[in-house]
Amino acid sequence: QVQLVESGGGLVQAGGSLTLSCAASGSFSSINNMAWYHQAPGKQRHLVAVITSGGSINYADSVKGRFTISRDNAKNTVYLQMNSLKPEDTAVYYCYSIVLARDGRTYQYWGQGTQVTVSS
Repeated sequence: QVQLVESGGGLVQAGGSLTLSCAASGSFSSINNMAWYHQAPGKQRHLVAVITSGGSINYADSVKGRFTISRDNAKNTVYLQMNSLKPEDTAVYYCYSIVLARDGRTYQYWGQGTQVTVSS
């Protein structure tokens, strides 16, 4: 079993910055993709950014140039640096990982979510 523990959410004024972290723990062989999603109240969950084990990165158009995803494979941790935050970035942010288990199968895991609120 793998657990994803997120931290770093909070309240910030528009134009400010926050950094989210998500650490994976448990028994597994390796972590493939790591990603961040967000979900605003009453809306569907959407991909914000994804980073593969090889370091390839993709961002949602709405965050390009403002957010940066990175990972530390030694710490099994993914980060999301969020700059120039806008009120429309307000959402619960979820960490997501595809993990290669010791049984050779891949599994998907979600974190519990962390609230990001951007005030105008």
